[in-house]
Amino acid sequence: MASPFTELAVGDRVVKITNPDRVYFPATGATKLDLAQYYLSVGDGIVRALFERPCMLHRFPEGTGGERIYQKRLPKGAPDWVRTVEVRFPSGRTADELCVTELASVVWAVQMSTVEFHPWHSRRADTERPDELRIDLDPQPGTDFADAKVVAALVYELLGELGAVGWPKTSGSRGIHIYLRIHPDHGFTQVRRAALAFAREVERRAPDLVTTKWWKEERGEQVFIDFNQNARDRTIASAYSIRAATGLVSAPITWDELPDVEMADFTMQTMPARYAELGDVHAGIDDSPFDIGELLEWSERDERDRGEGDAPYPPNFPKMDGEPPRVQPSRKNQANWAGRPGDVEPQQLD
Repeated sequence: MASPFTELAVGDRVVKITNPDRVYFPATGATKLDLAQYYLSVGDGIVRALFERPCMLHRFPEGTGGERIYQKRLPKGAPDWVRTVEVRFPSGRTADELCVTELASVVWAVQMSTVEFHPWHSRRADTERPDELRIDLDPQPGTDFADAKVVAALVYELLGELGAVGWPKTSGSRGIHIYLRIHPDHGFTQVRRAALAFAREVERRAPDLVTTKWWKEERGEQVFIDFNQNARDRTIASAYSIRAATGLVSAPITWDELPDVEMADFTMQTMPARYAELGDVHAGIDDSPFDIGELLEWSERDERDRGEGDAPYPPNFPKMDGEPPRVQPSRKNQANWAGRPGDVEPQQLD
């Protein structure tokens, strides 16, 4: 027996949604069709957030209470109008990922059971040169969203000193993401180093509240600025994406709103009315790209004057040039660990 379906008109496309009544969010009873209609309600915003970016899909074929599939390669059965772009992962392998160019592609991804959209910070024209720097404020145990808002205010102040425009959004989980449009003049390594230099400056201004320590055992009750979100193939939920674990929206906000917002303000049920009233509050995000040259000068200064070189990469990366030893501090042992920058960790510590 064929699955039940409905058809949605999306621009000049028609997208079939099978099993439209399947409950995707048990806590609210929201269905697959409700999810598709939500993304239609924020159409311009979600397309702007994803436009021409390689995109990883978080798929839930049985709803958010079931298995999560991290889909990097385009799912089979895509219509010929769904666009892709080839990307290279840290492993050296390549894949064709979804590259949204129109709203119908978003709705088709929902048909393929996608709940969350996680785009790269580069675009199809040159996937090797990011046009976005991401400041990810991640509260650690003992801190919360209120602490992240305090750190975000420091970020705003520092961006103002640089003459840069930042665009904040809630993560839909615990933290805050702040995006900077940048000129696509540099590769991932340089953009990541610029993000690390920025994060370290924020840390110096609030050392009791902010940390850039990569190892969790060193962070304490502080807000971690995750500079590694700027490495190749690292993605975070896009603006307007639903978060499966919470049912909340990763919501674009304005700096004026920031002191008063709460994470739970933004849901699949409340965002459509907000969007109908305000439109996309990040509509101007592409208008003021920033030159990261000064941040790269900060990175050179930190290494030259403070002895602060590079920081560890995520574990799925090969050993990177200039990276310090990739081993937890508590696992270093003087008997088998020299601890000199550039040393490769001993096999017994893997």
